[in-house]
Order: sequence, then C-alpha cells, then structure tokens
Amino acid sequence: MTAQSPANAPDTVDSEYEDLLGQWSDLESALSVLLARPRSVQDFAFKLRQCDRWLQDLVAHDIDAALYLMFQLAATSSVGYSAAHALVCATLCHILGHELRLPVQERDSLVRAAFTMNLAMTALQDELAQQREPLTPAQRSAVDQHPRAGLDLLEELGISDELWLEVVGQHHTPQPEADALAGLSALERLTRILGAIDRYAAMISPRKSRAGRSATDSVRAIVGQDADVRDEVGLTLVRTVGLCPPGTFVRLDNGETAIVLRRGERANFPLVASVVDAKGEPQSEPRLYHTERGQQRIQAALARSAVTVELPYRTMVRLGLYAAQRSASVSG
Repeated sequence: MTAQSPANAPDTVDSEYEDLLGQWSDLESALSVLLARPRSVQDFAFKLRQCDRWLQDLVAHDIDAALYLMFQLAATSSVGYSAAHALVCATLCHILGHELRLPVQERDSLVRAAFTMNLAMTALQDELAQQREPLTPAQRSAVDQHPRAGLDLLEELGISDELWLEVVGQHHTPQPEADALAGLSALERLTRILGAIDRYAAMISPRKSRAGRSATDSVRAIVGQDADVRDEVGLTLVRTVGLCPPGTFVRLDNGETAIVLRRGERANFPLVASVVDAKGEPQSEPRLYHTERGQQRIQAALARSAVTVELPYRTMVRLGLYAAQRSASVSG
C-alpha cells in the first residue's frame, strides 16, 4: 500500500490526549477574559503567568499536537481574533525561544509580551477582523498608539518586568533583519522575534477583508526574498515548525487535499492525512501519507479558506499520534 489507513488504529490512546483539545480551548477562553477586561481581573500579573505555565505544559506534552490544535483553533476561533492571535504568537514565541536557547528571563518576557502586546486594543482588534472597510482616522490613531498605550496599561496593572514592558512598547518598531540575533541587545532581539511572529500569525489568520495566506506564503514573506538578507527568525521558524506546520492544509501531487498532522525530519516532508480526494469529494476515511518516504509529495500549501471540510480535532490528533507511534516502533 502507498497509503496507510487508520481503520485499525486503537480506539483508546493515553487518556491525557483525550482532553488536549479541551485544555487548549480552556486556555484560549481564560486568556480571552484577561485580555478583554484587564482592569476587572484581580491580580492580572499572576493570572497571566498562570496562562504562561499552562501554555508551557501543553507544548511540553506534545509539540506537534500543540501546533495542530493551535493552528486549527486560530482559523476557527469562537472567542475573538485578538485572543486567538495572542495565543498563536505566544506559543510560537515559546517554541522559538527554546530553539534559539534564549535565557529563561528573556523567554518569559518574550512570551508574556506576545500575550499582551495588543492589550490596549483588544476590542478594536476584534472589530477590525470583522471589518471590510478601510480604517477610520480614529481607528488608525488607536492602532498607531496601542504599543505605548499597552505599556502604560500593563504598568497600571502592576507589571514591573522592564523587558516585558519595553518589548510591548516597541513591538512595531522595525528592527534590522541582517544582524545576528546574538549580537543584539535583549530588547532588540525580543522585539525582532515578536515582530516577525506577529506578522506571520496575522498573515495566516483569516479576516473579513481578506482570506488568510497559506503558512508557506506567510513564512516566505517573513524569511525574505533577498538571498543576502535572510531573516534568522524566519529561518528558525521554518526549521522548527516546518514550511507546512501541523494543522495547516496542503495539496498533494495526486490531487488530494490533506491536513498536516505532524512534522517530519525535514521541514517540507511532514506526516499528512488526505481528507479530500482528487475529485474534490471528502474522503470517507482519512488516508495517511508519510511524505518523507515519497508516498506522496506536497504540491502546494493551502489557505484555510480553500478547504471546506470540517474535521474532528480529537480524531485527527489521535490519528497523528498513532501514526507517529507506529512509525517509531517500525523504525525501532
């Protein structure tokens, strides 16, 4: 067989995976409350740190499942664009922080800045995600002022981490992309990382005014087209989460549409599950392909808006886990 069927996959997987979707949804909901009404939250700083620890635990549990659920939730979020965007950015910053071997203090400041960088315009950001018309002058002014306003609000809420505060205050300040991250100050380094992740996450997320880009198009925009100026953050992003991360859709060279379940050994060779056949009809049962083994090749990345099929999150996460365990047992 060129493809593996999940028909014989076990009905039960480790119990901790059964509630993984619920954990991510709960985290997104908790974060939404913090960002929507920060002044009404008792001990905002403590609760934000709790969200950070929650995020760390979920990523440590299974990074591929975390990426899958994060990208899927970002495309279909029910709590609002702003909270979903903050969660995507914080998750990617956490993953890249580990990959770049940032000191713990820098990692903490970076992730918490990602959670709160748009704190001063949460409602406006949700509104703009639903708006087809150009920004009004008042909206443009609020957008322009939100980094400084966010810094001021965080200070009002009792945040004393100067690096966290300054990264929020400067997260839209352009940074030189050609300089090595290691040679920058902590503030410059974190601002550059967050800025790149912010742009990437915004590109892949759909809005009323436009469909989201594919993950591949988005990361290419971050990496840059100039061969002499390749952004280190974008290159690390590709190496870490892949050109087509778990939770994103691709077209295969046999004409089928598939969803990426888990990363492969190489950035553009993930484990995928075909969910739409070459005629555009939903598959009665997902078919697994290990693209790294040449079973099928990825022809193109797809934006979420290009795929209409609805997939059960838990089933797909379990399927990816089963396939990874089976592959490991065979290679072992």
